[in-house]
Parts: sequence; C-alpha cells; structure tokens
Amino acid sequence: MSNDTGVILGAVLFVILFLYILWPEKHVAVQRQKTRLDFLEEQKEQIYTNLRDLNFEFQAGKYPAEDYAVQRGILEKEASAVLFEMDELRALDLALENARS
Repeated sequence: MSNDTGVILGAVLFVILFLYILWPEKHVAVQRQKTRLDFLEEQKEQIYTNLRDLNFEFQAGKYPAEDYAVQRGILEKEASAVLFEMDELRALDLALENARS
C-alpha cells in the first residue's frame, strides 16, 4: 500500500466518522418540562445542603456563633417559604384532581 492510499483511506474514514458523530437524529429525545414543583424540590435540596454545610463549618470552628445564627435563620426562612409553596401547589393539584373526578 502506498503512502497516498493510506492518506486517502484515512481521509475517507475521518469523513465517515465525522458524519456519523454529527449527523442529526430524526427522533431527538424530548426532555420532560420542569414544573414549579420540580424547581422547588431542587431548591429545597440545595437549601438543606447549605444548612448541612453551615452546621459542619460551625462545628469545625470556621463560623462565629453570631454569624452562624444569622445564616441559619436566613436558610431556615428560605426553607420554610419553599416548603409552604410546595404544600400549596400540592394542595392545588389535589383539589384539581378531585374536581375532575
């Protein structure tokens, strides 16, 4: 096999692989739309993670007691607001389901 044949075969292989990788699919996977409840669930998990991190850092001595109390209060208020809204949305969904039945 000559050098030119190898270059040509390499170029053909490159083009085939390039087209295979970048060719658009006919049936693109459709992602489910996020609801407000899904968003609030993610936000709740993030707040809980922040609370755990805050507690860990306070126990490790990285936060003074005053700052810890303020930050914890802020995060607890955010969590309660998120949980309240989640409860309202679930109650509304339940009411709508009962109205349909």
